Amino acid sequence: MAKLVASLFSSTNPLRSTLTSTNNRIHLKTTLAPPLPHVPSSLTTHHAKTGTPCFSGYIPYKNSLILISQVNSFSFRARRNIKPVSAAMFSDNLVLNDYCVSAAAAATALALLVFWGEVAKRGILDQKLVRKFVHITIGLVFMLFWPLFSYRREAAFLAALTPGVNIIRVLLLGFGVYKDEATVKSMSRYGDHRELLKGPLYYVITISLASVIYWRTSPIAIAAICNLCAGDGVADIVGRRLGRNKLPYNRNKSLEGSIAMATAGFIASVGYMHYFSLFGLVHESWEMLFGFLIVSLASAVVESLPISTDLDDNLTVPLTSLLVGSLIF
Repeated sequence: MAKLVASLFSSTNPLRSTLTSTNNRIHLKTTLAPPLPHVPSSLTTHHAKTGTPCFSGYIPYKNSLILISQVNSFSFRARRNIKPVSAAMFSDNLVLNDYCVSAAAAATALALLVFWGEVAKRGILDQKLVRKFVHITIGLVFMLFWPLFSYRREAAFLAALTPGVNIIRVLLLGFGVYKDEATVKSMSRYGDHRELLKGPLYYVITISLASVIYWRTSPIAIAAICNLCAGDGVADIVGRRLGRNKLPYNRNKSLEGSIAMATAGFIASVGYMHYFSLFGLVHESWEMLFGFLIVSLASAVVESLPISTDLDDNLTVPLTSLLVGSLIF
């Protein structure tokens, strides 16, 4: 009898049972529930420090898909607020879905570039301001599409295809092989096409590598892109307009700009942490939030150094985020 009762409460038994007590009488309620599907080994990883199994992504189950949440490495509790799969998938066919999402991301990025290019060409906004709006929006909007991809390993490469194509485009524009005055104006400080071979090239390379190497379950990818896009972009806008207190070790940078960078990078990182957690890709925690704060502060400090001016902050900021993030997360 004891074995029978124990088997009824087993998570593997399709007959799920619960006990309730009313007026000193125990009632056994049994409901029929389908067994949980097998989790493919390709979804299962182990935490680098604790060795705890964790998994995330979409797994096929009969004629539908089930969203599996990532186990929290800090509290060892699975997410409860899992969203319906239909909110994150264009098609039940995973390959078709990934191609559709990749095409949508590419079309959106192209539309943004065309929009900001026209704004710069028509002189609606200052060219330097337009350049920073391109800097802020492209990477952050691109990351909005990440949760829409499937769990397939090839999905990361398809996601990286959009910035990858832009690497080729930037190279062609930078070397003068391809002419596009509006795009050059929106991506350069002084309208010189050769400027695209530095900052803009580092920018798209960073996003491509973050997609392929770290992908959407890594807070390192979130920190690197958010500090590069939101942090560095806002720092320049605030520094040029409100930067009255110049830093003693770098007169080209201001205290206001550095504070704005750390703040914007941190807020964007926390925002994407929450956004990705809605799809079960990461688990919100105070530890991760504190880690984002450290990475944003470190990136702001490095961005303020003369070496960032001599090299390029589009190179030093993501490198700092990747290095510090690798030590923290």
